[in-house]
Amino acid sequence: MSWKRTADAVVIGGGMMGMATAYYLKRIGVNDVVLVEENTPASGSTGRCAASFRAQWGGALNITLGKACIDRFEHLAEHLDINLDIQLYQNGYLLVAYTESQFEQFKKNVELQNSMGVPSKLLNHAEALEICPGIEIGDAVGFSYYKRDGHADPMITNFAYYEAARRIGVRVEKFTKATGFKVGFGHVKGVVTNKGEVDTDIVVNAAGPWAGRVGALAGLNIPVKGERHELMATEPVDFGVCPTMLMSFEPDYYIFQRPHGSILAGCGPSRYRAEAAPFDDYALGASWNFMEHMAGHVNKLIPRARELRVVRQWSGMYDITPDLQPVIGESDELKGFWVNVSGARGFMFGPVAGEMVAEKIVNGHTSLPIDEFHWRRYAEGRFLVEPSVA
Repeated sequence: MSWKRTADAVVIGGGMMGMATAYYLKRIGVNDVVLVEENTPASGSTGRCAASFRAQWGGALNITLGKACIDRFEHLAEHLDINLDIQLYQNGYLLVAYTESQFEQFKKNVELQNSMGVPSKLLNHAEALEICPGIEIGDAVGFSYYKRDGHADPMITNFAYYEAARRIGVRVEKFTKATGFKVGFGHVKGVVTNKGEVDTDIVVNAAGPWAGRVGALAGLNIPVKGERHELMATEPVDFGVCPTMLMSFEPDYYIFQRPHGSILAGCGPSRYRAEAAPFDDYALGASWNFMEHMAGHVNKLIPRARELRVVRQWSGMYDITPDLQPVIGESDELKGFWVNVSGARGFMFGPVAGEMVAEKIVNGHTSLPIDEFHWRRYAEGRFLVEPSVA
């Protein structure tokens, strides 16, 4: 494909946030859309994530987006008009509270979720064991559960958007790194890449953990950094050992079983990383500290898994913002320069966040609220509070 020097919009990043944004920009009405990806689609955070999604949040904005994304995932093939099985699996999130204060927050969350059309519910120990009979949760205080929460295959889902975008005319430039920007009179005028320049008046920075670095190329301070998170996977066993997503915010863990039988587990790096040791989040790899820490949780919570062998361990990056919430909107300093960052939930929110950014760019308004996610909130001293995040 020959290089084209102009576009109506350029999206940076080929993960879920970027691919969905490019697709909806074209679908809603932008004629010439280009997506540039430094490597290949889903080669960054999306392809390395646990690919789960939920509507069980404690804040109204996150509940709104989470609920909408579940609707989208459930009907994605029809929505994209593509014959592709994204390996959707929904057997709910079983959230675990270990203190009375945590369970009190669960009660508030469920009340808010129910008021917004998410029929989640509180469970006792007996009810939790009916859903996940293989777990050991005698020290827990209580639980919340929503059956439509679940997970899918991140590579296939991202590929569905990739194929749908290409089919309607989005140009996807692989192995193309954004190295700078052309600006003039307070407005973005183009993107400079390792392959050439693209003149455009609209840029969407959807580079996830790298969004801060991409923004710096334009002289902008985008409050996003990368944080490495590790995961492990066991050999497959008969399904039913942990058929739901078992998750706790404190202690921080998530454990679930894919339909083919493998058990996946992960947690935040503060639980196993030595603070005094030098660490480069952007240098992906695997650590013994994580394996030792996570295996202890799995052995305690799922006694039947104690003899299983770990067959894979890997890491990916979360895009971390100051309040662990999305950063979305157009730059006040550089018009035409947009940011679409998930706040560590790119796969989960990507389909709907991408559509909302496209609506805002094309129509000037959105069908779901995203304005509160603008990062000017930090300069104004406002931080979005989400109690249901580790």
